[in-house]
Order: sequence, then structure tokens, then C-alpha cells
Amino acid sequence: MEKLEQLTLRALLKRSLQLYPDRIALSEVDGLPITYESFGGLVRNLAQSLRDRGIAPGDRVAILSENKPNWGIAYFAVTTIGAVAVPILPDFHSAEVHHILRHSSAKALFISEHLFEKIEGEHFDDLKTIVLIETLREIPLRTSPSRLKELIEEGKREFAKLREAALRAVGRIPPEVREEDIASIIYTSGTTGHSKGVMLTHKNIVFDAMGATKMVNVSCEDRLLSILPLSHAYECTIGLVIPVMRGASVYYLNKRPTAQILLPAMAKVKPTILLSVPLVVEKIYKAGIVPKLTKNAVLRGLLKFPLTRKVLHRKAGKKLMESFGGHLRVLAIGGASLAPDVEKFLREAGVPYAIGYGLTETSPLVAGSDPSQTRYRSTGYALTGTEIMIDNPHPGTGGGEILVRGPVVMKGYYRDERRTEEVMTKEGWFRTGDLGVLTKDGYLYVKGRLKNVIVGASGENIYPEEIESILNEFDLVLESLVFEQQGQLVARVHLDYEKLDQELRIGTREDEEVREGVRKILDDLRRKANERVSSFSRINRIIEQTEPFEKTATQKIKRYLYV
Repeated sequence: MEKLEQLTLRALLKRSLQLYPDRIALSEVDGLPITYESFGGLVRNLAQSLRDRGIAPGDRVAILSENKPNWGIAYFAVTTIGAVAVPILPDFHSAEVHHILRHSSAKALFISEHLFEKIEGEHFDDLKTIVLIETLREIPLRTSPSRLKELIEEGKREFAKLREAALRAVGRIPPEVREEDIASIIYTSGTTGHSKGVMLTHKNIVFDAMGATKMVNVSCEDRLLSILPLSHAYECTIGLVIPVMRGASVYYLNKRPTAQILLPAMAKVKPTILLSVPLVVEKIYKAGIVPKLTKNAVLRGLLKFPLTRKVLHRKAGKKLMESFGGHLRVLAIGGASLAPDVEKFLREAGVPYAIGYGLTETSPLVAGSDPSQTRYRSTGYALTGTEIMIDNPHPGTGGGEILVRGPVVMKGYYRDERRTEEVMTKEGWFRTGDLGVLTKDGYLYVKGRLKNVIVGASGENIYPEEIESILNEFDLVLESLVFEQQGQLVARVHLDYEKLDQELRIGTREDEEVREGVRKILDDLRRKANERVSSFSRINRIIEQTEPFEKTATQKIKRYLYV
């Protein structure tokens, strides 16, 4: 493959349009595919339209939409003219959306029909242009719901014509885009509750994408089914920029990825690569695999012996791969820690999984590996050209804060020099806030968040994430959170209420009996979990969390809301 002229998204797209004109670039699962040639024309048309509306290099352009092909068209149109894309998570509350639009001083906004209500009736001083992402047509800043429907229908007809004309699009020569220019500002909604605007340059993103493909090869023969939000750095870099760079095809769902939507889509697309977060994989395992493996006493008995367990897991893995469409060669998992029992199953089942580690601030990938090089509980080794260091390692365990240095590290937090200085050392190291251990041959093991570490009575380091992973292995537990309260360890657990209903026969018992049954289950859970942890890590009390925990985009629990 010919070398990129520059590490910019414009140069990346230009090369792909030359190499893969007739390949499918983006499509909805049941929609009309867009070839790379058409994709390039649509990007050029939209880029010209943005320039005509006064959008200049450095101007911020927000994207508030669910995943769809036009999301990628908007992203590349913005970044290839030197403007800055500001992706906004669709699940953000209206107040967060308003804050981001104002804090970023966005001059233009791409928005989907379903999310229009999040800005309806609000005034934003800097916002001059609103574009409906379904049609890529501008709509008035003050648009009533009834008029919006009319504009959508008119826009659909115009967009069909736009696609036909896309191949003829030439436009004026766009301004120069440099590697160090900011390509995107991504506002994180982290587990600590402090949203920050992460500034990523063109070089950050393209270097990260290139490094990732040296670990896991991606080609123009690959097909991806997108199930994670494009507004997150993980899906945007790994699930959009990399496929475009390598001429692969990305397919989008037009609804949330529930089992009823996802399984038929898998059968149609037959993806070769699937990006996921641990929670999705863990749900598949608990809801689809475990019940079948433990449905009778004979199977439960066979699972106790390593040899027969591996045989059963291999058979279950074969069926799982068939449900994925039968062609999956990489199940990439990132964004949070994967439960140990689920990873053990994937290994024994022969599922080609790979775990990656990274943060929005690192574009995002820092470490990972090819499925053939995975190690149990490790997130792999550093990307080429990226350094990992453990700061102030513990003499006994070797654990300490993970520091990262290299071209993947962000330019800083937007309009927040204080926070930028807090996480960047004078030598250029980025403080991740994560705890980890690095082996002599470079494999990284992530232990949890530095801020989450609990110091025991005798000075022992207690990692709540490790206790949570044990709790989450129990059938009745969907998710858990461990924290310190008045010098004691306490756990909140969200139970699987469908299974609980069957176990306690809730519909046939009095409320007091049900409460007593739940109390006994929680006591039993505490006892069994404490048998598997060190004496200083034992749980004193378990609290029932009746509602699912509120989570970030990568499905990590927002801990600050509960401790």
C-alpha cells in the first residue's frame, strides 16, 4: 500500500478513494450501499456546502446523531476542510448537549430527526447553521416539529439527487490541513462525573489507526457491523477511520442493537470484525451461554472437570460463532475490563477475541494484540511508536499508575489548561489514572482506576474492580459496585430479576417473604464471594441496587453517583 502523504484524515481519505473506488464504504444493513467513489463525492459536496456557509478551518462543527452512513460523511466533510468535528453522544442529557454546544462555540450542527428535541427552543450565540443529518440539508434555526417533518420529506428527495451528482463533485481547492491541526474535540462523560473536551489532532487519530492495523490486519475484504456509538473515540477511530483507511465496509443498524435486531443483522452482513464493550459480551454469555451449559445436573457435573468443560465450551463457541454470521475473525473488546469467567470461556470456546486498552485522551488505543497473541487477563502490548511506563511501581507487585507517551496522546483539554497540566508531565507522559503491571516482554495488565483504590486497615491496596469481577460471576448478579463506607467494604449489586422471579416464585409469595428471600440470597452471595478474596478484601455488607447503574458510553458505571 502506498504511503500516506501526510498523517491527516484528508490524505487518508484521498488515498482510499484512489485505491478502492468500487468497494462498499458505508451502508445501513438494509439500505443502499455507498461505494468509496460515491462516498468521496458526497464528502466533497458537503465540504463545499460547509465552506459556502462560512465554516472555516478551526471552526467547531458538532455532530449529534445516532450511527448511520451520513455520520461518517459529515465527519470527513468537516475534518477534510480543516474544521473541527465535535461528536456528541446521543444519550447525553439535553443540559449536557447545551453545555457542549456553548463550551465548544460550535458554529454548525449536524443533528438527526430523533434528537432534534434536545436543542428545540434553545438559543446558542455561536450556532449559525443546523443541518439535518438524514438529508444533509440545512434547516432554519427555529423549526417547528410539523415543519421539520416536511423538511425531512423534501430533503429525502433532494438527497437522492445529491447521491447521483456526488460523482461529479469537484468544488474549489480546500485549504491546507496539517497533521498538528485539531481534527476532533470529544467530550467525555467519565466515571468521575467531570466532562472534558479532549482535543485530538489529525496525527493523533491517523497514527493510532495505523498502529492498530499493525496489530490486527484489516483489508478491503473485511465487513464490520457497527453497534457502538460513533461519537465515542473507540468506535470513531477503530470502527470508522480504520475501515475507511483500508477500504473495508461498515454496516449500520437503524435501531438499538437488541438481540432481536442484532442477530438478523449478523446473518445478513456476516461481519468479519466486530467491535464490542465487555458488557455486551458478558450479557451474551450470561443470557445465552450459561443457561444452556447448566440446564441439567449432568451438564453441571461435566463443567467441573477441565477436559469435559473445554469440550462443552468449544461446542458452545461454535454455535456462538454461527450466531455472529459464521465469518467472524476478530471480536475486538475494549472500553472496560472483561469479566475473568467470560474471558476464560472465550479462550476455551475458540472465539477469536482481542482485548484493547486505551482512553479518549490517547485517540484511543494504547495497547492490544492480535487474537492469536492474547494472554489471559492482559490487554496486550503497546502500539508501535507508543511508550508505556508504570510510575512508582509497588516493590512487591510491580503495580503503579500507567503512563503513556507518543503521537497518540491528545493535544490537551479544550479551554482547560489546569486539567491539562494535571495529567501531562514535563517529559510528555500522559497520566492515565489507571493502575497496571507491565511484564518484561511488554504485556500490560490493567488492575483498575487509581482513584478507586481502597487502602486497607494495615495499608493493603484493595482493588474494587477485582472484587466486582468475582461478584459478577454469580448467575443472579448482572453488575456490581464495591466501595468503602465508614472503614468497611460495601457492595451494591443489581440482580437478574427474571432469574430471581423464577428462584423465589415472586408471584406466589407475600412481599415480606420475597424480601427475606432476597436478604438470604445477598447474605449467601457475600459469604461465597468472601471465600474467594483475601481477608483484607472481604465485603462487610451487600446492598440491593434495584435499578441498573447509570453508565458511560463504554458501559462503565458512573461510580461517583453511588459512593
